[in-house]
Amino acid sequence: MVFHRAVPNSVGHLGSLLEAFLPWLGPVVVVLLVLALLRRSATTLVALLLPTVAWAHLFGGLLLPAAAPGPHDLVVVQHNVSDENTDPAGTARALAGAGPDLIGLEELVPPALAVYARTLAPNYPYHGVRGTVGIWSKHPLTGTRQVDIKPRAITETWSRGLRTVVHTPHGDIAAYVAHLPSVRVRASGLASSRRDESAGLLGRAIAAEKLKTVLLLGDLNGTVEDRGLAPLTSRMNTAERGFAFSFPAAFPMARIDQVMARSAAVRQIRTLSPTGSDHLPVIARVTAGST
Repeated sequence: MVFHRAVPNSVGHLGSLLEAFLPWLGPVVVVLLVLALLRRSATTLVALLLPTVAWAHLFGGLLLPAAAPGPHDLVVVQHNVSDENTDPAGTARALAGAGPDLIGLEELVPPALAVYARTLAPNYPYHGVRGTVGIWSKHPLTGTRQVDIKPRAITETWSRGLRTVVHTPHGDIAAYVAHLPSVRVRASGLASSRRDESAGLLGRAIAAEKLKTVLLLGDLNGTVEDRGLAPLTSRMNTAERGFAFSFPAAFPMARIDQVMARSAAVRQIRTLSPTGSDHLPVIARVTAGST
C-alpha cells in the first residue's frame, strides 16, 4: 500500500490496476486480523499492525467528519448520465433536487440532451454543452469553449471536454468538464493508454489556465490514486473526506467520477442515490480561496 508507486506500469499498466483498487486492501487486512484472532496468534496480530497503520495513513482521513459549511462554499454535482439512460427527466430532477450550484454531466446524447436542458432550466438558467459533456449553473457562464483532449488514435468525431467561466458571488472560477476514455481490464493487464494520453492533454490545458481558481468535474475513468491521472492530481486538490465509490452503480468498487480543484479545497465528496445510469452521481462541497 505504501510503496504502490514501485509497482511497474511498463507491463500491462499493473501499477495503475493496483491503484484503482488500493482502498480495498483494507478489507483484506481485516480478514487477516479476524483469522489471527481465531488462531490466537499474537505474532500475526503484531505483524498486521504495519498494514493497518499504512491503510489508516493513506485512507483514514477520508472517514473523518468534514468541517461545517462556510460562506464561500460551492456545492457541485458530477454525473455520467449514461447514453443508455431511459429516464433522463427523472435523472435531471434527482440531480437538481440535491440543490447544487453547478452540475457537470457526461454522455449527453440526443434526444436526451434536450430533456436535460428542459428539466434543469427552471433552477439552472445558465448552461453550456460541447460534444457530449455539459455544465448547468445557477451563476452566469461566459466563454464556454471546447477543450481538445482527443487521443491521437481516435479518428472519428470525438468531443469530451469543455471550459467555461463561472461568475460566482465570491469571484470567477474556470470550470472544466471532461470525460476521459474508458479503460478495460484484460488478460494482459489494464488497457489505459488512451485515458492516460487524454489526461495529459487535460492537465496541460489546466496548467495553462490563467484564472487562479479552477474546478474540474468529470468521469475520469480512474481513481485519484491511479498514476495515470498524475497530470491532474499533481496540479489539483482532491477530496479531503469521503470515498464516494461511484462505479459500477450496482456494486460500486471505485470512484472514477471526480471533483478536483486548484486554489480551492474539495472538503467532502459523497454519492447520491442511483439514477438511470450505470454510474452513481457524486456531490462535493468546494471552498474557494484555499490551496
